[in-house]
Amino acid sequence: MRRWSRYAAEAIQQFLADDGWAIASHIALSALMAMFPFLIVVTALSGYFFGSKELADEAARILLEAWPQQVAAPLSIDIHAVLTSLQGSALTFGVIFAIYFASSGVESLRIALNRAYSTVELRPWWMLRLESIVYVIIGAIALLAFAFLVVLAPLIWARMTLYVPNLLEFGEFITLARFTVAATVILAALLIVHLWLPCGRRSLTQIAPGIVVTVALWLVSGEIFGRYLAGFAYGYVTMYAGLASVMVALIFLYICASIFIFGGELNSVIALAHSRRAQRRHRPINRPKPRRRPRASADPSSAR
Repeated sequence: MRRWSRYAAEAIQQFLADDGWAIASHIALSALMAMFPFLIVVTALSGYFFGSKELADEAARILLEAWPQQVAAPLSIDIHAVLTSLQGSALTFGVIFAIYFASSGVESLRIALNRAYSTVELRPWWMLRLESIVYVIIGAIALLAFAFLVVLAPLIWARMTLYVPNLLEFGEFITLARFTVAATVILAALLIVHLWLPCGRRSLTQIAPGIVVTVALWLVSGEIFGRYLAGFAYGYVTMYAGLASVMVALIFLYICASIFIFGGELNSVIALAHSRRAQRRHRPINRPKPRRRPRASADPSSAR
């Protein structure tokens, strides 16, 4: 326990030394700006593969499932308005710009993790941007696949209850399944980001502590922030007027980004401590050589 407390303290110091608060604000703003372009890409793929935009709405709900209700509710209204008002020509033309702007959110995560892991990026900028665009497209397809499964699950459940009515007693498992899907999306995203986004390569055991701490702190902070908004939401409306919902989302993303960076710093501190311990374990022990006694001189005059 004492060792983990020392790790946490060192991670906080490294977070401050790496300008964690400034990088967290960059991630929060980039994430908010990338969210709508990313969902536009999801809508375009949904219309291309399934001929319907309803899956895009479901994907947006999955994306906001783990958010506090006070934060997700205003955003979901705006997201639904944007996704339902998109026309075919605008969607086709704007998806190229949407992919580029959405990839900027991925780049902000790369910058944060490169600082956390103390690595210097040597790859050219265009290669990094192409990689971020690939991540955006893969993420959109994966989110659509999860949305398709979530939409399909109630239909399968309804068909099953027709033949086995006793299954109605376990209807709460459908709600649990939605949260499980949201948690799976979050864990998969964290694994991909920590493993392959920053420069260098790390093993699963090296990134696992930071991911576990990140998810745990996200759950705790989301619950606390939700309770806070439930009691003091009027203060945000008074202070920010029509921008209240945007500011609430931005503050929540800022908290999540700070925790995300802290998770990377924690992984870096633990990896450094393990490498130092391994070096001490394999370091040869320099034992002092025994002193040699001076030999007795054979000269008889010296004995006198």
